[in-house]
Amino acid sequence: MKLAIVTAYPPSKVTLTEYGYYLVKHFRMQKQVTELILVCDKTEGEKDLSFEKNGCKITVKECWSFNSYKNIFSVNKVLSETKPDAVLFNLQFLKFGDKKIPAALGLLLPAICKLKGIPTISLLHNILEQVDLENAGFTENKILKKIYNFIGTTLTRFVLASDFVAVTISKYVAILEAKYNANNIVLIPHGAFETPPTPTYDLPKGPKQVMAFGKFGTYKKVEILIEAVEIIRNRTKENIKIVIAGTDSPNTPGYLDNVKKKYSYVDQIRFTGYVAEEDVEKIFKDSAVVVFPYTSTTGSSGVLHQAGSYGNAVALPDLGDLSILIKEEGYKGEFFDAENADSLANAVQNIITDDAYRRSLGHINYTAACSLPMSKITEMYLSHFNTIIEKKSTSIVLQEENA
Repeated sequence: MKLAIVTAYPPSKVTLTEYGYYLVKHFRMQKQVTELILVCDKTEGEKDLSFEKNGCKITVKECWSFNSYKNIFSVNKVLSETKPDAVLFNLQFLKFGDKKIPAALGLLLPAICKLKGIPTISLLHNILEQVDLENAGFTENKILKKIYNFIGTTLTRFVLASDFVAVTISKYVAILEAKYNANNIVLIPHGAFETPPTPTYDLPKGPKQVMAFGKFGTYKKVEILIEAVEIIRNRTKENIKIVIAGTDSPNTPGYLDNVKKKYSYVDQIRFTGYVAEEDVEKIFKDSAVVVFPYTSTTGSSGVLHQAGSYGNAVALPDLGDLSILIKEEGYKGEFFDAENADSLANAVQNIITDDAYRRSLGHINYTAACSLPMSKITEMYLSHFNTIIEKKSTSIVLQEENA
């Protein structure tokens, strides 16, 4: 099978870049896949394909750009030229831009592929019905919220034109089936990016690192984390370092610079900026606890699966998709009130002051991550592609018999 994957890809800073990297990394090991066509965004710097020698051929087609009005044409042109046997879209609603028109045009591509007769699966990481538009940085205006919801519903119908739409949370299946009367929704879990060797769960010497990882400023806000660590410092003699790993959300440029200024008086706080793929493992393994300072959620959490892969204990709010993931996939952590720094302080303190408990949480999360490796996830996608191809073949045979 010649499989095209439409995704952002490192060193891109566009959302879902990491997930795209691991899809490619694991699909290329599947025997059924003879060639991968990476239909990715244009970036400065080389694409990380260091793993290519151990798998199938990978053809890179840099053809789209964030917020470009031409993406619908350039991606369609590449698919017409390369003639893949199947195409997988790695999507969320701001995949192709954070401006309304480019974002919307990009989401028409799955319907175009279906019209072209290409077996198509769209992986939808979030659905607008579950996004808090205000917390996610879209709008606070009630009229604009209604407009966004209308546009989102319309675009969802275009994505649903795919042969299958894959979602990572069971609740999304029920919502899409009920609202859109859809019968092509499949549940394919997020999966763990890597399954490293069993961790030692040991921490490096020095301060205990309390880390948050992601794109910040909308529904991920680090003020509560900084204030919680200050509370713990006042309560105990724990030596703690705060690590803010990541960048601003595209919707909130300058957010982290403002946080740096606001909390310039706080000791032992590190802002890493963008974390390159090769540095991700170390920053997780050096952390005593990974904190999710979220006020809402917008889909399955890649950070939670990464934390599990590296055997981290986690502290997270008991809300939305995070709560569902914990229950459905077997992760475990300390919950806290998303709006209360004292509650977060209690959660973090419970972990970093009890080493046996920290290790226990890390082991449970590592076990949960190992149960759903990306190799298994890519097999699930190929199984669904085979179903599509078999149906099309059967349909052609029936048409020929009836001709």
